[in-house]
Amino acid sequence: MATVVIMPKQGQSVESCILTEIKKKKGDTVVVGDVLFTYETDKASFEEEAKTSGTVLEVFYEEGDEIPVLINVMVIGIPGEPVEEFRQTGGIFPVEITPQETFIAMSAPVSTKKTTFPILITEGTSPVSPRARILAEKHAIKASQLVGTGPGGRVIERDVQAVVDATPKTTPLAKAILKKDNLPTPETGSGLSGKIRGTDVSYQKGTMFNSQLSTLNSQFSILNSQFEEPPSDSKIVPLTNIRKRIAKAMHASLQNSAQLTHHLGADARRILSFRKKIKEAVSNGYPTDITLNDMICRATILALQKFPQANAHFSGDSIRYFSKIHLGIAVDTGRGLMAPVIKNAGNLSIQELSICLKDVANACKKGSINPDLLVSEAASFTISNLGNYGVELFTPIINLPQVAILGVNTIIPRPKELEEGIYEFVPYIGLSLTYDHRALDGAEATRFLKQIAVEIENFDFDL
Repeated sequence: MATVVIMPKQGQSVESCILTEIKKKKGDTVVVGDVLFTYETDKASFEEEAKTSGTVLEVFYEEGDEIPVLINVMVIGIPGEPVEEFRQTGGIFPVEITPQETFIAMSAPVSTKKTTFPILITEGTSPVSPRARILAEKHAIKASQLVGTGPGGRVIERDVQAVVDATPKTTPLAKAILKKDNLPTPETGSGLSGKIRGTDVSYQKGTMFNSQLSTLNSQFSILNSQFEEPPSDSKIVPLTNIRKRIAKAMHASLQNSAQLTHHLGADARRILSFRKKIKEAVSNGYPTDITLNDMICRATILALQKFPQANAHFSGDSIRYFSKIHLGIAVDTGRGLMAPVIKNAGNLSIQELSICLKDVANACKKGSINPDLLVSEAASFTISNLGNYGVELFTPIINLPQVAILGVNTIIPRPKELEEGIYEFVPYIGLSLTYDHRALDGAEATRFLKQIAVEIENFDFDL
């Protein structure tokens, strides 16, 4: 009997995935464990392995397609078996469909071509239900330009609500201008938490002509470039889904916060001494290879417990302080930079923390990390360690909405006065704290950074 292979659901926040590479094509023979295809969420890359042996009878999508989770991707079976019953032509809808809407939703025809989910904007018009029209008018949304999930493509209330949820908050004046002048809603505004104000919409009116002119110039440039020979010493490579996410997040972080970095050094003799003892203990059977990074993470956790104002999220008009420490750790992988989170890190011993840090780092490198652990909102504070690369000083970028991030630099010898008039070169580890000045004042950020140094210099645990 033919077996269908679906697009897996990786984490609660993932609704669709990009099919990056098809490893087994139609007609190929597969055995259990073979990689069938690779796919990306907006946070990580994964491989889907065959759970059964047979022949690939059909592949319903192409590389580069964005596919909803739990949708049939391919069929494996015996040559000659029918496969059309597995080709899905409906059921592609926003998540959390209510029981009352299930029958209506499943009856709506949906294309299997490349699609952006859950809402599409088109140039045509669609029938709109009365409730959807009322909600759309309230929020200055062009309901007729949405792709509906009701019967016959009818736009229903949940379609409009999805757009409302994804659109920044708008003042009544801005809504009135948008409706009157038939303008598109700006992606963000100058108000608190990106709220769109009337001045933002008015400014948009004045810049639309320049934007259209710029677009025309760009199109002419593209046309001209098509008649030119591309340089032989370069090539153009499209950004991966993960690279796009990183670029967007880093740009948004610098655009939407007041970031400042303080640099400070900590005497590293004590943690270096512990590291030497741990190496000897591991060679004699000690089960946990606790690294310098593990010790720094533990020291930071202890400092966060004393400075909870750094263990927080900033939302524009309020600050959320966490009673638990959810520690994010930057991990360099072949797929790009990831920052998985260790939940409730403050409750872990140094040995447990060391094991967890290694586990999430390995999961990121293998592509098996739970995407829910990569969301910046999941962590309350993040550490980025470039010390292993010999970096002496750098400015880490905050993972919003977190209010701070610690950069860990390499260890270098510096002169230190051990007694009056007597100096000696001592190994110092560099610490770089970037913080959002909207949430933290310079003095308290400095005191917190100094506390991290104090915890490092007085580090202790039972080996």
